Amino acid sequence: MDRKNFLKNSLLTGSAMAAAPGSLKGFENLSSSPQHSFQLKYAPHFGMFEHHAGSNLIDQLKFMADVGFTAFEDNGLMTRTPEMQEKIGEQLAKSGMQMGVFVIDKGGNSANSFTMGDPEHTEIFVEACKEAVKVAKRVNATWMTVVPGNYDRSLPIGVQTANVVETLRRGAEIFEPHGLVMVLEPLSDTPDLFLRNSDQTYEICKAVDSPACKILYDVYHMQKNEGNLINNMELVWDVIAYIQQGDVPGRNEPGTGEINYQNVFKYVHDKGFDGILGMEHGNERDGKEGEQAVIDAYVEADSFS
Repeated sequence: MDRKNFLKNSLLTGSAMAAAPGSLKGFENLSSSPQHSFQLKYAPHFGMFEHHAGSNLIDQLKFMADVGFTAFEDNGLMTRTPEMQEKIGEQLAKSGMQMGVFVIDKGGNSANSFTMGDPEHTEIFVEACKEAVKVAKRVNATWMTVVPGNYDRSLPIGVQTANVVETLRRGAEIFEPHGLVMVLEPLSDTPDLFLRNSDQTYEICKAVDSPACKILYDVYHMQKNEGNLINNMELVWDVIAYIQQGDVPGRNEPGTGEINYQNVFKYVHDKGFDGILGMEHGNERDGKEGEQAVIDAYVEADSFS
């Protein structure tokens, strides 16, 4: 049975249909989840719909596409085997889905910070960038998340900024010939992080001066760190290449916190943004009901005009 027809028939009958063994395992209760036509490219991640689709990663991708999502992201992609990466890429192509970000492994955590200007840390990052090019080709990816690491209290901020810029230029040299883009993500997880605000990230991108270095604007983190979301997005818009979201507080789906996501998404849409908006958040509720609530939340937040 064609999975999309199954979804439509379930909606019409108002009841779940029994699937043949092994054909639609985990897809029995989708009567409230027809295929939606979203105005923006929202990207779920693995585990977000596991109660509906099961633990198989490829089945999860199929479910995402069947519900109507046209993009996907996977922070941990570089930790997966090349064989699994290729399978993911093949399924994305079959489903007409676009690959979103993955995190560059060893690309700048507290133990490998760019701020200190340590040549060893720089070379670790450069080698990770070379490996990321191979991974990107397997899944037809364009964007890779980079976090420069922690603030170093022993060095002036200007020196740290210069060290970060120099390291990122090394990465840009690798990515630019392939048309790939590293997206810098300011975070709110801890005050020890070097990169925390959109204007700071903008300054660094301008200094790197490469089409391979842009901003990942995570609405969740920026609401916590600076607020005034739409105004601040406008100020740095020319270097925003990727967007992620989660509501505040809780870091769950839109509508569970204080952010007016209809307004944010309308702004992004009206700007003509053709990129991806990663669903880097949890589900407020557990089980299938929680997963359905995530889908419903995006239908609601996407209903701007």
